[in-house]
Amino acid sequence: MNDQDQPKPAYTHDFLKTYQGLIAFGWDRETDEQSIICYLQMFSNDALMKTLADRLTDNEINDIQNLIHRLLKAHLTESEYHRLFLKEDHR
Repeated sequence: MNDQDQPKPAYTHDFLKTYQGLIAFGWDRETDEQSIICYLQMFSNDALMKTLADRLTDNEINDIQNLIHRLLKAHLTESEYHRLFLKEDHR
């Protein structure tokens, strides 16, 4: 089986499943970084999103989308965006 025959990698939340540390903000940079990973992985939980999405206003949906888009554009190369966010092979 070659690389082209491999299934696309799934979106994962492995960090949240294994993280044993403190989830808090404002202690130090390392804790903030680990906490934001946990926070966002908790936020993207399917059951929570199904409940929350219907309750968000149009403006809130746009605000979330704009924030995510702005952060991805500012911090990822085009190749990283396709590989890490879209899970596409982009060369």
